[in-house]
Amino acid sequence: MKYFNKTLLAAAVALASTQTMAAGFQLNSHSATGVGRAFAGDAVIADNASVLSRNPAAMALFDSAALSMGVTYADIDVTVKDVCLNGSPVCFGSEDAAAEAKIIPNFYYINPINDKWAFGVAAFSNFGTGTDVGALANNVVTIPGMGTIPAPVDLLGNTEVVTMNLNASVSYRVNDQLSLGAGIDLIYGEGKLTREGQLPVPNVGMTNVNLVNVDADGWAVGGIVGAVYEFNADNRIGMSYRFSPEFKASGDVSQFVPQAGAAANYDEIVIPLPDIFQVAGFHQLTEKFAMHYTAQLTTWGDFKEITLEDGRLGDVSIPSSQLKHYAWDDSWLFSVGGTYTLSDAWTLRAGYMHDKGVVNEISSISIPDSDRNWYTLGASYNLSAKSTIDFGVAFIRGEDVEVLETSAIVGDVVAHTRSNATYYSMQYSYKF
Repeated sequence: MKYFNKTLLAAAVALASTQTMAAGFQLNSHSATGVGRAFAGDAVIADNASVLSRNPAAMALFDSAALSMGVTYADIDVTVKDVCLNGSPVCFGSEDAAAEAKIIPNFYYINPINDKWAFGVAAFSNFGTGTDVGALANNVVTIPGMGTIPAPVDLLGNTEVVTMNLNASVSYRVNDQLSLGAGIDLIYGEGKLTREGQLPVPNVGMTNVNLVNVDADGWAVGGIVGAVYEFNADNRIGMSYRFSPEFKASGDVSQFVPQAGAAANYDEIVIPLPDIFQVAGFHQLTEKFAMHYTAQLTTWGDFKEITLEDGRLGDVSIPSSQLKHYAWDDSWLFSVGGTYTLSDAWTLRAGYMHDKGVVNEISSISIPDSDRNWYTLGASYNLSAKSTIDFGVAFIRGEDVEVLETSAIVGDVVAHTRSNATYYSMQYSYKF
């Protein structure tokens, strides 16, 4: 067991890395229709304008302008239990409500120019998360014969990341079967991180230390290409590849350095975002029933390191540094769904998705992750021949995971985490 008696810099490096692990949680909340069918076939169904979030080539399937806008309420349930020193009876407590609910909006508009070309604009989110286990950071434990043991403050605190993707795309119909599309993504992101708690500072004793305080945001540019192939009016497949950028967030990034008795400041955090590839199919099997499916790969293996740039300690410049090396896996998700036309007014849908976790050798208390299963239901009601209101609900269930993470303050820490969620989504769609 090692204590907080040498430096806080190593601890700051470790915890700043955990903040960026929030990007490891990919959002699937682009539309109410998608939520209702577990996003099965979403890159090719094209029943409303939200297809633009998955595949720009699918705009070629529209013969008139279309608008969709909606909101998803994500009720997140994250538990962190029995945070303890590994192999020791020393424990710092549990947190049964480590995440807050989020509201995630979206907007899509598609406009065919002629029988060959179409363009569209969209606003939605691909990545985001938020957890808060800061209440455990002040749980100092005193044991006779062992002294006072601080909590692993570098692993416990508030972590929040939000991104918004602004997209502009075009599609081109090559012939009756093949359509192509491409788009540009302008991505805005912001992140907040705090790590604060009771720590034994040399020559001072046990005191409250603001270890790290991050408030940063920034813009980056990415892109997407896609294709749709129509076998006939009832059967088609689509695929797309989204190129994600190396994201740079600037703002206030401070980390306390005890030797100097002051905070070191960095202006930028550099975060590599993963690419997203997906292939989807749609098959109208009967007049009333259709099935659809999706396989999606997110290249989290590209998420290798996080760096800090433009650092200063007082008036002294600090060189850029690698915060931490990662060993994440590329992640697949697979979904299957069905759509049933109940009447001229009502359409029903359901789906199932299995979403693989990204964590391999490196896990995190502040950002729990595991394989997840999605069970979804949805419905659409036609208000008129041109306007529709859609509803979707998804029950997302993770797994119980034992997390082993190294604290620069107290050594190896073990905890048990679980991350569940329920999505409630609604949208309005209009065909001009």
